[in-house]
Amino acid sequence: MKTFAPDLFAGQRFAVVGLGKNGLPAALALTAMGAEVVAWDDKEAARAAMTTKITVCDPREAGGRFDAVVLSPGIPHILPKPHPIAVWARANDIPILSDAELLFQAVRRSGSKARFAGITGTNGKSTTTALLEHVLTGAGVPAVAGANLGPAALSLPLLPDDGVYVLEMSSYMLERLATVRFDAAAMLNLSVDHLDRHGDMDGYAVAKRAVFDRQLAADFAVIGIDDPRSRDMAGWLRTRLARVATISGIAPADVWAEDGMLRDSGGPILPMAECPTLPGSHNAQNAAAVTAMARFLGLGDDAIRQGLRTYPGLPHRQQMVGRVGGVSYINDSKATNADAAQRALVCYDRLIWIAGGMAKEDGIDPLVPLFPRIAHAMLIGRDTPTLAATLRAHGVPYTEAGTLEAAVPLAAAAARAENAPVVLLSPACASWDQFTGYDQRGDRFAELVRAMEGKR
Repeated sequence: MKTFAPDLFAGQRFAVVGLGKNGLPAALALTAMGAEVVAWDDKEAARAAMTTKITVCDPREAGGRFDAVVLSPGIPHILPKPHPIAVWARANDIPILSDAELLFQAVRRSGSKARFAGITGTNGKSTTTALLEHVLTGAGVPAVAGANLGPAALSLPLLPDDGVYVLEMSSYMLERLATVRFDAAAMLNLSVDHLDRHGDMDGYAVAKRAVFDRQLAADFAVIGIDDPRSRDMAGWLRTRLARVATISGIAPADVWAEDGMLRDSGGPILPMAECPTLPGSHNAQNAAAVTAMARFLGLGDDAIRQGLRTYPGLPHRQQMVGRVGGVSYINDSKATNADAAQRALVCYDRLIWIAGGMAKEDGIDPLVPLFPRIAHAMLIGRDTPTLAATLRAHGVPYTEAGTLEAAVPLAAAAARAENAPVVLLSPACASWDQFTGYDQRGDRFAELVRAMEGKR
């Protein structure tokens, strides 16, 4: 795969704010493309770690005009409180962009006609993004995945005209686009999340539907219909230019799953039982989205079926990390809200549940209908008292384990005592009270399970 020309952004000046897994690659890539970059992070350690020749200083003190501020997704520019540099940028009419926007500009400036597929939704977008890339590459299409998933957008290579960029787009990224037009775009589902950044559900929905902005009649829009807010968005979407396809994991749509069979109006496509890494109706919906998008991108059903069957799965998303004493240990650390945890809980009839961390606005109340499946719950993290109160009110046995290190052996003992075949880490909470992210939490869970396997 080709690299971008070293003078692609020559004569332009960017401020990159936030030097984490998104910002640092952006600063390096823009510099490699000839731009002048001023980089900044509020944390002194991040600034000190910059060993390149990139200027590190607060852009407000750098002087001169900037073409844009590239603000890392986690840094707010409006709500709940805008970062001071965002306030300064807006006051000076400096665009605030995501690196996905600059990737799009770089690809088009390079003359490539590679297509862009954007995938968003409250849950399932990482699996759908990785699955679509897997299906495309398996069929011989040059494709790369990134943005909110895996590699930062600006660290992706230059693709040829027949290539496809498959980008997972968070609401934080979508609200910082200016010219990106997705040839194929998907919005999978909407549930309560990130209300601090978007004000309310209406604001969140507006941010999410930006994945369809600027689409033309030749483009393709995929929309889930398994929740009421997405169904409302489907109605709005039909007033737009792009061709629309509905998807569902539970009910008839343009592509949907029914009784374990992925299908469309023409008949069966594939039994989901042949896709062991895609359990549950939520993954059936993900498979439906990928099928619809891959068809639009030129693949035949045989290639799509092969890709679905061979998909290896993603870490931290219902990933089996071990089997000890007849008990399966499932890492679903990516489930950072109740809606995501519901998608895992519904897959198991009887289990020991490890949950907790920083609870979202509705806590675990939406999971009450699934409580009969929980033989015992192990609670960790900051909001243990809140989760405990909900479980106690519904008669679910629980233990306040406090930490993952304590919860795993307690869960193993409970699984033996309760004859439960599964221990599921699906926290329904954010991880930042005890970990740097859901990935560190999931990795630690896997380490603890492997340690138990070693002892046996």
